[in-house]
Amino acid sequence: MSTLITPTELASATEAGGVRVLDVQYTLAGDGPALYAAAHLADAPHLDLDAVLAGPPGERGRHPLPDAEVLEAGLRAVGVSNGDSVALYDQSTSLAAARAWWVLRWAGLSDVRVLDGGIAAWQAAGLEVTTAVPTPRPGDVSVSVGSVPVLDAEGAARVAQDGILLDSRAGERFRGETEPIDAVAGHIPGARNAPMAEQLEADGRFRTAEELRDYFTGLGVDVGSEIGTSCGSGVTAAHTALALHLAGFEATPYIGSWSHWITDPERRIETGSGRQRHGQTGPAQG
Repeated sequence: MSTLITPTELASATEAGGVRVLDVQYTLAGDGPALYAAAHLADAPHLDLDAVLAGPPGERGRHPLPDAEVLEAGLRAVGVSNGDSVALYDQSTSLAAARAWWVLRWAGLSDVRVLDGGIAAWQAAGLEVTTAVPTPRPGDVSVSVGSVPVLDAEGAARVAQDGILLDSRAGERFRGETEPIDAVAGHIPGARNAPMAEQLEADGRFRTAEELRDYFTGLGVDVGSEIGTSCGSGVTAAHTALALHLAGFEATPYIGSWSHWITDPERRIETGSGRQRHGQTGPAQG
């Protein structure tokens, strides 16, 4: 069974009552609740990325992992119970849905799928949306955090040198040419750039598994590699981890990512293309 689910498949599953659908529409500007209020799938409560799927921003980064108690309470509030099949969606690119997919697996949920293309694909398929807000019956899920691994800064540095660390930010941010969000520009020494946009079709759906496999193989990924992912703050890193999963590779994200890496001035910073191999690095500073 694919981790992705199509609109038609999800419509059939919801009609049969076999899936808990959660809305994870989100933007960095915090527009998720407004997007949800404008349109969402029927009976799908909103799961807030900032409040439930991440902890408060600070020294651990802009989107650190949530505390187990907060995550469990948030999932119970939207009706998730032990043993549930969960389907997640956002606007179109699965950016927030992929973060939710990874966090729920980290929390011990095993049956988690993502609506490929999000609400845009749902509507394009002629399926209805609503503005009616459901009142889900509270769930009883018990989370078991740490069910999948996560990289810390030391681990990310090691994987960048001894394995493959893929940074999913846009090329100009990765190269350090511009940095609109964080205080320092650049990337982790040894990382390779794999922009999220290159993993998607123009409509926000993922490229096929074969295309993704070819894409990642072109970056040096193989089944024997230790693979990590990073980004600005651990959201897009989860998306690239999902794309790798679809391609048949398993990766471990560095959730703190660049926003955490730069909190320690002793950590080295690399600029430029970062596509060197065999442990070579480009110009470094700090």
